[in-house]
Amino acid sequence: MTVYVEVCAGSLEDCAVAQQCGADRIELNNAIHLGGLTPSIATLIEAKKITTLPIITMVRARPGGFHYNAYEIQTMITDAKYLLEHGSDGLVFGFLDAFSNVDKELTRRFVELAHTKGVEAIFHRAFDRASDPIEAIEDLIACGVDRVLTSGQASSADQGIALLAKLQTEYGSQIEFCVGAGVNVDNANEIVAKTGISQVHSSFKGWFIDPTTASDAVSYSYSESGDYEGVDTKKLKTFLETVK
Repeated sequence: MTVYVEVCAGSLEDCAVAQQCGADRIELNNAIHLGGLTPSIATLIEAKKITTLPIITMVRARPGGFHYNAYEIQTMITDAKYLLEHGSDGLVFGFLDAFSNVDKELTRRFVELAHTKGVEAIFHRAFDRASDPIEAIEDLIACGVDRVLTSGQASSADQGIALLAKLQTEYGSQIEFCVGAGVNVDNANEIVAKTGISQVHSSFKGWFIDPTTASDAVSYSYSESGDYEGVDTKKLKTFLETVK
């Protein structure tokens, strides 16, 4: 089975690394440490100049859950329109109601935005918070979603193999699945073999240092691992060599 590798990118540099290493697709975000938020239009514009890879773009107004108010919804609709105008190859989104069911009305609206431009509509890991995964996947199929990013409703994909395999077996002919959350060089081939899902997603996280991040009096650090994260070239190259 040919494995399709999607890089979760948080910067223009991450996109360049994905291209140079030979990845298959980029999911462009901002603030990956918050679960991924909408990237800037400038990042998308510049990324389209330096890579030939498909670039799908996150549309998420804030961290936390996936039940949004009217202000956030309007912001995301406008973001989506601008991202599409500037060459996004797909919209990545996820909407739930207050009871953790798929918000079908809002999902259909974003599917229509994407499909009107001839690009993909992808439902992200909001799916992993859905109260009933089977009902949720059937709702997403009915809404016209093209692909779902999921860990199988587990904290990491290797813990969600049973549900992932069930979803692929029962619904894989109607919707695509991409496996994300904790996918790495040590478990990717096993996850693919046991689930039958050939698309995998990872940030290939490395930590980098900015000497101006902190002093004894003031700190802008958010992790003890480093000052900011980005795609680790060595991790991505090793991963691609292992799964390809």
